Amino acid sequence: MNWSGGKDSALALNRLLYEDEFDVKFLLTSVNSHWQRISMHGVRRELLHNQAEAIGIKLVEILMPELPSMETYEQELNKTLNYLIEQGVTQSIFGDIFLEDLRKYRETQLKKKNLSAVFPLWKIPTRKLIDEFLAGDFKAVVVCVDGKKLDKSFCGRILDESFVDDLPPHVDICGENGEFHTFVYDAPFFSKPVAFEIGETVFKQYRTCEVGISSEFYFCDLVPK
Repeated sequence: MNWSGGKDSALALNRLLYEDEFDVKFLLTSVNSHWQRISMHGVRRELLHNQAEAIGIKLVEILMPELPSMETYEQELNKTLNYLIEQGVTQSIFGDIFLEDLRKYRETQLKKKNLSAVFPLWKIPTRKLIDEFLAGDFKAVVVCVDGKKLDKSFCGRILDESFVDDLPPHVDICGENGEFHTFVYDAPFFSKPVAFEIGETVFKQYRTCEVGISSEFYFCDLVPK
């Protein structure tokens, strides 16, 4: 299970745990080894470990440098996939919903290893998925927002009906286009909630080689309790 720590991963895993078709043996997470945080989401590694402990599935981490190139990412991914294949893994599960290019990329990479990709949430309307999340025993906090699509006030909020109602019309209700990312601190398959306190919110800007192209994000730090 490709585990980001967020709501889509949690929804996908929840569906699989109640089916007999799959035996989920590992949670696979990319971690920034320099910052000791989940890649992209910015959540502390300690909280990721606490999540995995509450779930009761072995965590496997792909350790990445501070600013990995795509070549470095694929090299580290392939090494980890080789290990998982040795452990008997035959399929890789994702929480993607409708991004066709991303799905094709994942399938292409896995095909090289004779692995198949599974997408339990594929093409399910995001309104239906968020309703499923809110109606279930899931709890999440928003840890990262795209500063070009949402303002700082959305970062650090609990993912509830109020948050969803406040989203602008141009933002996908599940943040599938990268508008926001979450950390799930409780779910039906957790043995106990993950304890944390809300820390400070910081702004980070990442520039590419192309002039005028940049990415802007707000990150809310979660401090383990």
